Amino acid sequence: MLPKIELNHKVHVLTRKEELDSVRVAGKVVVVIDILFATTTMVAALAHGALEVIPVLDESAARAEDARRGAGACVLAGELYAETLPGFVHPAPLALIEHGVKGRTVVYSTTNGTVAMALAAPARRVYCGALLNATHLVEHIAREHARETVLLICAGSGANFNFEDFYGAGCFVERLAERLGPTGDLSDAARAARTVYRASPVPQALLECRLGRMMSARGLRHEVEFACRTDAFPVVPALEDGRLRLVA
Repeated sequence: MLPKIELNHKVHVLTRKEELDSVRVAGKVVVVIDILFATTTMVAALAHGALEVIPVLDESAARAEDARRGAGACVLAGELYAETLPGFVHPAPLALIEHGVKGRTVVYSTTNGTVAMALAAPARRVYCGALLNATHLVEHIAREHARETVLLICAGSGANFNFEDFYGAGCFVERLAERLGPTGDLSDAARAARTVYRASPVPQALLECRLGRMMSARGLRHEVEFACRTDAFPVVPALEDGRLRLVA
């Protein structure tokens, strides 16, 4: 009989937010990934001095949050189906940084990324992940969540699979596997994401995917290239009471 091997740290990838349900996330450590651009933008805003980012489901929720705090107290940013919401700051990272976020609360609404964040909320811990903070976030998870299941959630796009989010998940799998060594138990989806990551050079891969092409056609190539800046910011944004704040 072969000896029993116990793998302590499970790593799994969900390819779309629609695969989420509260039963699956309860007790797990979740990283939400929306590379173009929701989680990239939220990571960048916090790295550039935003006090907090409040991810909300839609425009009405964003306006209600702003009104509750006193109209104009927050920076409102967001989109619906890739169109900037009326009166809101453009949701791409560089556009929001240029607008100014230091010392401000950002209320942020997007079609996919902030929805994924809300769906993941019942998890034991929810983090905001992007290429921008991949290594630092992985180091934090390996240190703070030994032997816990890590669920990497790709936001996707309108219930569809997105290449760039799967690529981002693969980046996290690669780094988690390096740190976990033989204690890491990678699901088939996690292994597939890592394979895609290893075979796809950036920024070309993200510029050539469907959403990357669409953003480039809208004059946002520089935003896509910014999203590819792997490990640019050593920050760990965690969701607490509906707010993303830096914990490390």
